[in-house]
Amino acid sequence: MKNIVIFASGTGSNAENIIQYFKNHTSISVVAVFSNNENAKVIEKAKILNVPTFTFSKDELYGDFVIAKLMPFNPDLIVLAGFLWKFPEPIIAKYPNQIINIHPALLPKYGGKGMYGKYVHQAVLDNHETETGITIHFVNEHYDEGGIIFQKSVSIIDCTSADEIANKVHELEHRYFPEVISQLITRNPQL
Repeated sequence: MKNIVIFASGTGSNAENIIQYFKNHTSISVVAVFSNNENAKVIEKAKILNVPTFTFSKDELYGDFVIAKLMPFNPDLIVLAGFLWKFPEPIIAKYPNQIINIHPALLPKYGGKGMYGKYVHQAVLDNHETETGITIHFVNEHYDEGGIIFQKSVSIIDCTSADEIANKVHELEHRYFPEVISQLITRNPQL
């Protein structure tokens, strides 16, 4: 069995979608959800779906606590699904090319510190872009700079608000994120 551990900070719509996608999979399973927000909806959703959850502070993430909790799950892939903190270098070093993130824009545009969720969609709107999309990429020590695994664009010429853009991007995330995870795990013998 290949093990996925999800890190998320918010509502957890992507995490929930990924858990559901692999719920009855014969060789891939979501084994835990970690969050830096004990009040995050993702915790509630994971518990309903019988996935173990862990919450932690910033000190615990950058110290030894999180890596110590993570290791027993033997993750083949760590998935950041709306996780807002910079991922610590010791965990990146321990799991090279085994940590991925989804970004709600077509990187390298609209990436970097502070560029997440509504801030990305508002920037896309303010710059009068005609399309946006999603980028799934490996995580390295810099925000949104790891190698790109997958991108998908969508036209936003009919969008007049950041919320409308967000809705189109969420549709892409929910459609493609689990599929790309599955392909990555099944096609990469190193995982």
